[in-house]
Amino acid sequence: MLVVTGATGNVGRALVEVLAAAGEEVTAVSRRAAQAPQPAGVGHRLADLGRPEELKAVFEGARAVYLLVAGVGDGLRPREIVDAAVAAGVRRLVLQSSQLVGTRPDSESHGPLREFEAAVRGSGLEWTVLRPSGFASNAFLWAEAVRTVRTVAAPFADVALPVVDPADIADVAAAALREDGHQGRTYVLTGPAAVTPREQAAALSDAVEAPVRFVAQSPAQARTELVRFLPARAVDGMLAVLGEPSAEERRVSPDVERVLGRPGRPFSDWAQRNAFAFV
Repeated sequence: MLVVTGATGNVGRALVEVLAAAGEEVTAVSRRAAQAPQPAGVGHRLADLGRPEELKAVFEGARAVYLLVAGVGDGLRPREIVDAAVAAGVRRLVLQSSQLVGTRPDSESHGPLREFEAAVRGSGLEWTVLRPSGFASNAFLWAEAVRTVRTVAAPFADVALPVVDPADIADVAAAALREDGHQGRTYVLTGPAAVTPREQAAALSDAVEAPVRFVAQSPAQARTELVRFLPARAVDGMLAVLGEPSAEERRVSPDVERVLGRPGRPFSDWAQRNAFAFV
């Protein structure tokens, strides 16, 4: 049996579907009830990683666990969560971390993820760490504006980054959970090409088959909008990466293709599959 935490998010939901399609017995774990029916072979458990004392019962019988923490893991106790997996007899842990843990080691906002990585590596279990770059699905932030006024507004219009499709993260996660050969590895997961916000708007235009206008924002304008629903320090960290990415953050990593034997999906593919959200 495989356990997937954070099972209702962009990656978790896709991962559950991939594992179920492969015939695996899966327990999907989330803090809230699942809104949609689970695939055949998938059970659902309500549990909160913020209460690690409850997790041993959730992890019992699992051979592997996918640890996907909300946000960047603020307020969680990584070692206690990992200890619950050890106590339950889990053999393998796969952690979803972030590329920024490696590229920005002094980032305060990613301190909790650094603690999770240390706890997983020190667990004595088989482990794999996934460090995805920015998600293609962050474009959902533009969905309402595209639907209502056919506009994308964003800063740093022509700064290109290789955003990753959450479906590729899920596919790599499934491989790490199910297959041998990934133990002790840290994979950086990016898309197959760097893409600018202006180019993302053009891809959305193609996907919805209607003109989508791009409006360049100042960083201050973007910050004012983003802090309405994201923590200020997370917004500041995001804008720093978007505006002044390092060479490593601009680089296309080979790890998706190395694990899956195929290139990652481009942003245009993500836009086509999710066009329903923008029309």
